[in-house]
Amino acid sequence: MGFTMGLNFVLLLAMVATNILSLYHLSSTIQSKAPTPPPVPDHLLRQLHTIRATINHLTRLQPTTTTTTTSNPSKPTVPSDLLLYTHISPIASSCRHHPDLLHRFMNYTPFSLCPHDTDLAESLILRGCHPLPRRRCFSRTPPKPPTSSSLLPTDPFSSPLPDNSIIWTKYNCKSFTCLARFNSDLGFDMKVEKPKFLSYKSDLDLPIPQFQQIAKSAKSVIRLGLDIGGGTGTFAAQMKKLLNATVITTTMNLGAPYNEAAGLRGLVPLHAPLQQRLPVFDGVLDLVRCGHAVNRWIPVTAMEFLFYDLDRVLRGGGYLWLDRFFCKGIDLDKIYAPLIGKLGYKKVKWAVANKTNSSGVKNGEVYLTALLQKPVSSK
Repeated sequence: MGFTMGLNFVLLLAMVATNILSLYHLSSTIQSKAPTPPPVPDHLLRQLHTIRATINHLTRLQPTTTTTTTSNPSKPTVPSDLLLYTHISPIASSCRHHPDLLHRFMNYTPFSLCPHDTDLAESLILRGCHPLPRRRCFSRTPPKPPTSSSLLPTDPFSSPLPDNSIIWTKYNCKSFTCLARFNSDLGFDMKVEKPKFLSYKSDLDLPIPQFQQIAKSAKSVIRLGLDIGGGTGTFAAQMKKLLNATVITTTMNLGAPYNEAAGLRGLVPLHAPLQQRLPVFDGVLDLVRCGHAVNRWIPVTAMEFLFYDLDRVLRGGGYLWLDRFFCKGIDLDKIYAPLIGKLGYKKVKWAVANKTNSSGVKNGEVYLTALLQKPVSSK
């Protein structure tokens, strides 16, 4: 009630100020012999602009009294911390398309423990509401602190991952051992993860030692990298172990705690969606690898923006590694190969093979593994 009365007062003040200003100009124009009025002071114009901007901003967030009390009495009001945050920082435009989720996310008790709502945050991020608004609450910590026999592992392939660091609540499995036993391909079984990216079994494989030789032959140094859709971070772990390279992994918790696992392995998980600009500065990375997260399910236009964003963060001479990109065979020749070709990168490796699982056979899909080197700009 107090907010609505305050908003009405601001609206009334703005109307009165605007009308007085309009009458002032009107009276000066109809008196032809009157002297030219002095210009409107800059500070008054700034105040009017501020009032109008504030009204526009608040009316977008606060539902009108008629709508709240008559049309939809059960519609919740905007959380107070969301209103406060909008005064100090902008909010992603996509957030406005999902007000119910956003209000639930910001409806918490300030200065207390944050709610168990990582799934809610992930739902907003996947809908393009990113970055999320900041909150004034304390992140949760594991109920049992590490003991001398269960310190955080220094080896990213230690098995199993320590369960005393678990803080998730939404998954059926309550331990990493359960996750590894449930499906060894999810990335939680360190015995399965340890040999990955090390051996050559088909043309689609590019072992890290072979990639190291390619880079060495081209006199390229591999120090910094980005692994897009890297799950629990096994590629980053192998690059750290073999090349002493720092690789950041973008990953989402789609059905399993991938971010938590990557962090426990001593790796950096970047909780960021593919549809947003990468939070990396221009031309600083030596390598970008795209795993299964980058495939034909991404709309072509969105993928084109993604590829050019990857080009933005790669330095001259850096590598773009498409690891088992899959699409329909006919689309590879007509759509994706020309799309990749627009980058003008050197083809170091280009291998295509049929996708032999049931979905691949049904849809006529193929895999592509490509290693592409960005040219050095001539300007």
